[in-house]
Amino acid sequence: MRRSFKIMLVSITIAALYLGWTFYSRWRDNRAFISKLEQTKAEQNRPFLEAYEGGIKIMGFYATPGVITRGKKAQLCYSVVNCERVRIEPPVGDVWPSRSRCVDVSPKRDTTYKLIAEDAEGNVKTTSVTVQVR
Repeated sequence: MRRSFKIMLVSITIAALYLGWTFYSRWRDNRAFISKLEQTKAEQNRPFLEAYEGGIKIMGFYATPGVITRGKKAQLCYSVVNCERVRIEPPVGDVWPSRSRCVDVSPKRDTTYKLIAEDAEGNVKTTSVTVQVR
């Protein structure tokens, strides 16, 4: 009986060590996989973060079409990030911070529109575009 107890104890010890090693190696492999996945995700997001981090950015401000005939409409389209307030001068109606927004304009003569973006600290960025009237 004593011998069978020793055999059983050795068997249980070997099984426990095997299970422990199995769980540990799977845990280690999963951590390595997750780490590599996070690194790949960070590399893929790097261009996005570089574009959007660090203060006000005016991603775009343009008129389409840039040349119109008198009485026709054009659209002023803008894209801004990291700002609290946006305005266009001369005023063109309601504008607000957006990554993609267009407003209709119908100038009677060549007009230069100025986009002004401001953040919560009072930092300001501006850009302009001209709509020509023929």
